[in-house]
Amino acid sequence: MPLGRTDRQPLSARRLVVSLAWLTLALGLTLAIGASIGSSGHTVLDLFGAGSRSGGSGLGADQTADGRDDGRAMAATLILRLRLPRLLLAAIAGAALGASGAVFQAVLRNPLADPYVLGVSGGAALGAFAATAAGLTTILPFVPVRELAAFAGAILTVGFIFSLSRVGGRVASYPMILIGVVTNTIYLALILFIQTLVELTRLHGLRIWLVGSIPIEGYDVIASLAAVSLACIAAMTLFGRHLNLISAGEEIARSLGVTVERTRLGTLLLASLVTAAVVSVTGPIGFVGLIVPHVTRALFGPDHRLLLPASALIGAIFLAAADTAARTLIAPTELPVGVITALCGGPFFLWLYRAQRGSTYFE
Repeated sequence: MPLGRTDRQPLSARRLVVSLAWLTLALGLTLAIGASIGSSGHTVLDLFGAGSRSGGSGLGADQTADGRDDGRAMAATLILRLRLPRLLLAAIAGAALGASGAVFQAVLRNPLADPYVLGVSGGAALGAFAATAAGLTTILPFVPVRELAAFAGAILTVGFIFSLSRVGGRVASYPMILIGVVTNTIYLALILFIQTLVELTRLHGLRIWLVGSIPIEGYDVIASLAAVSLACIAAMTLFGRHLNLISAGEEIARSLGVTVERTRLGTLLLASLVTAAVVSVTGPIGFVGLIVPHVTRALFGPDHRLLLPASALIGAIFLAAADTAARTLIAPTELPVGVITALCGGPFFLWLYRAQRGSTYFE
């Protein structure tokens, strides 16, 4: 039984705006809650003095004011320099992976398609890891070597999977999953091989990165990644009508004037670019691109003009919440967020595979 709305309600401008507005509000609430959770007890209200602690009823006005100023300064340090940058990066990564997963599922007409499952994230991770291990990031500090290497790895993986999945001139959908699993295994072996050849000091911090984690980055890095992600998501959304027709069948799309090959190439390049940009910073976070598009399709229907931006927002909400859980569940020890998404995505993948077996998903 395919997931998704069965009424196929036509998309109106009002429904599009209202749906995205509610999701944006939910994302803002998620970020505020996530920024307020931590062992220190400081919340976003402390930034405005509403949640600050005065230190006792016997204190004078000056002492009380000083205590509030100290509490506000500590809250600003914890929230604005530690929690919020991490949450924003998680939201951007979730948005990129959610939208790219929706594109992969539409273009490949495969409900199990996902950048991680197909090996695209693994290819990006291998490219970024190899560039770092070779010392290129040190040799060329002003060139985005890691990001370019990640994109090259992702694009080569897409091309490799397409070439092996062609049967009788057509791309067979389900063999891609098996090829992706095998490809991921090969990539992991190559990464482990590189680790044995390079001194550990050069690879410091990359082991946790390989599982998928959200680092604390500066706002300049966050702004750059946000700009790339938003541009790619907006460009993919422009293909929404064409993706709707391709999802209904390539022959139908061609009969209605869609250049299927050009649309597939353009959207896959954009999805690979945004995946590589995210992986170069956070590592290969798994299953976000699998779970999020299905949940979004169930809530808002299959129209990609809404599905893509909604998947981006729900992906942002999901990964921000997952990273908050990874940060706090067994505090003071932190889990890589990839552990949380794998624990959610693994069972979801198996359930979805069983549910979709023998059915045509996009009918």
